Amino acid sequence: MMNIKKTRRDVHGVLLLDKPQGMTSNDALQKVKRIFNAKKAGHTGALDPLATGMLPICFGEATKFSQYLLDSDKRYRVIAKLGERTDTSDADGQVICTKPVNVTQTQIDEALSHFRGDILQVPTMFSALKYQGKPLYEYARQGIVIEREARPISVYENQFIQYDFAKQELTLEIHCSKGTYIRTIIDDLGELLGCGAHVIYLRRLQVSNYPVDKMISLDELQNISEKEPLLMPVDSPLQASRKVVLSESQGKDILLGRTVTVESSVPVETLVRIYMEQQFIGAGSQILNKLSPKRLISIS
Repeated sequence: MMNIKKTRRDVHGVLLLDKPQGMTSNDALQKVKRIFNAKKAGHTGALDPLATGMLPICFGEATKFSQYLLDSDKRYRVIAKLGERTDTSDADGQVICTKPVNVTQTQIDEALSHFRGDILQVPTMFSALKYQGKPLYEYARQGIVIEREARPISVYENQFIQYDFAKQELTLEIHCSKGTYIRTIIDDLGELLGCGAHVIYLRRLQVSNYPVDKMISLDELQNISEKEPLLMPVDSPLQASRKVVLSESQGKDILLGRTVTVESSVPVETLVRIYMEQQFIGAGSQILNKLSPKRLISIS
């Protein structure tokens, strides 16, 4: 019997998936793509299998702007187990060091102050950062350690939530810039406290300014018949950027790749979202009163 391949659909927008624990981000993406029967989809910043929470999935034209979500700020709730250090800095790894825990609230508060503001962080070997074309975690699994340079990150908020002295579990809420590894913060914090620590719970609460109440689980998604209304608009990855509205003639010039002159002026090069009258047409770069296209959507 001949297998008839199902025709995939054009779907455009952003789904705010509440990723379940124990699943890779790519597996979650593929499941959602099948549920929507979508031609094109991609996620915006992987979550570890251990982690849950907001994983924006871009469909169709929205994939053109996924980079802006990769570059956006994130907010996390994390629980750290003190007294044990693992090779992956989380509960999925092997315990490599165990130490007694004798910390006070004052010591915790003092240690946390070192992980706020603009700091330098050495990425974990168990990350997707590439070295000679391969992700670091592939080297780590072979026992190979690659020298990594410290990278600047910003921790806007590192809030103490609670410390369970009996379980030796520390709960924090962290609001940070792109490229921040929460596992590394916890590992470094444990070393500073002198007892070691690793992540046992991690939940991404928010990406950019996306509404938390729009997150949906895989189970919920599968049980809803009308799925399109769940999608955030194609322009939502650029929601933090300045809005510029063009006339129809200016919009047509932008769509042809031309630079146009606008009424407003900005002193430094600025990312903007561009509309031709009421229709979103893409992302642009503006400096002074000159606006040039960067990424444009297909206008039918």
